[in-house]
Amino acid sequence: MPLQRRIPKRGFTNIFKKEYAIINVKDLKSFGSGETIDRERLREAGLVKRSVGVKLLGVGEISDPLTIRVDKVSRAAREKIESVGGKVEVA
Repeated sequence: MPLQRRIPKRGFTNIFKKEYAIINVKDLKSFGSGETIDRERLREAGLVKRSVGVKLLGVGEISDPLTIRVDKVSRAAREKIESVGGKVEVA
């Protein structure tokens, strides 16, 4: 009998788990000032590959005010974007 059939299976796989594509604040430098960025614009720019949720993290700096629509956002990322006059919308 093959080894994978002899060893018991352990653990749990959540079939309802939602996956998120991770985007950092430093990745948004390529967008112009005052633009509205959503999942479609991120896909066109090549930052998101699949149709999954988008989570924005606060790694890096940003200088232009942007309006960003994402599924989740970290507190640090929200503070950095709002400090330069941008706006974060959580869908």
